[in-house]
Amino acid sequence: MTSAPPPSADDRPGDRIELRATRFWRLMPIGMRRRWWLFRAFDLLARHWPLASRRRYGVLVVRMDGIGDMILFRGSLDHYAATLGVEQDDITVLGCDSWAPIAGQVFAGYRVIPINERRYAKRLFYRLKVSIMVRRQAPAIAVCDQYFRRAMMADSLMWVSGAPRMVMSVPYVSERTRAEYTWYLSQVETIIDTGPYPVHEIVRHAKFVSTLAGRDIVPAPPRIDWSQRPSPVGTGNPYVVLSLGSSEYGRRWPLAQYGALADRLLAAGCRVVFVGAPGEEPDPAVFGPLRERPGMIDLVGRTSVPELMDVVKGATGVVSNDTGPAHLAIALGTPTVVIVGGVTSAVSSRTPRGSHRQL
Repeated sequence: MTSAPPPSADDRPGDRIELRATRFWRLMPIGMRRRWWLFRAFDLLARHWPLASRRRYGVLVVRMDGIGDMILFRGSLDHYAATLGVEQDDITVLGCDSWAPIAGQVFAGYRVIPINERRYAKRLFYRLKVSIMVRRQAPAIAVCDQYFRRAMMADSLMWVSGAPRMVMSVPYVSERTRAEYTWYLSQVETIIDTGPYPVHEIVRHAKFVSTLAGRDIVPAPPRIDWSQRPSPVGTGNPYVVLSLGSSEYGRRWPLAQYGALADRLLAAGCRVVFVGAPGEEPDPAVFGPLRERPGMIDLVGRTSVPELMDVVKGATGVVSNDTGPAHLAIALGTPTVVIVGGVTSAVSSRTPRGSHRQL
């Protein structure tokens, strides 16, 4: 039995704000990083690229984030069509090629265009090619609801689209990036403040779309449909997935603790499957003896994203750091223990609970 979390300030819709800048400052802004000036001519060229027709159509949703954050956003997208007055198939998601292999199922009914976000941020001619492609989409509305984002990626893509109506959330701003965000946001029609850090991403997305819709939309844990194929793990005893890595060192549970947990699970008759990205291979000093034991399966760096989904979907349970595989497991309905601490604990404490408990 679960109980709903008590009402809090996190449950209120976001606030619409206005940001203005003079035309002279937009022309010659101060405080921009050198990379912004380097890309400016290319972005200007794309922004003013001629269109075959003056007709604007549909909605462009910009999502320059990893798999985990994409999963946290996915539920709120289903409110966009009714909120913005369009059909679902009129919505295009501009996303990252890191999750392109699963986009067909995760975003069924939507159009998805993946790009290489790292190349876009660093390579001039690839950036120009992508920016012109975005411009030629000719959207009537462009939307970006990301709190943690990079101005030179998400905000730039919004700007080059030239959409007559742009809707964006207030991002996390540092002094280093303040001028760039100010420049982009000062040209946006609707800016929504979803609250200061820390607020969980699912709550932020609900606040954002609630403000747009003019009604309360309750945040809910992520859910995605996935047509499971045979698991790469094969048949045998039930297995538990341990996800060892994280992009941030402070989010990683000590490997020795994972080793001790794996030992207990093997002793209980479960198979144990390690997963992770290339470069997250476990320390041989900790896991060397475990690898020789029956039921131990090491898939770190050896699965594609769809294969990882199959592995997680078929698991009895998942134990993970606060990272992408944890969000995937929760969204797939697999019983999951997420280990959080340090800077992530405050955010995770604000997670919509649903069928989940915080220990």
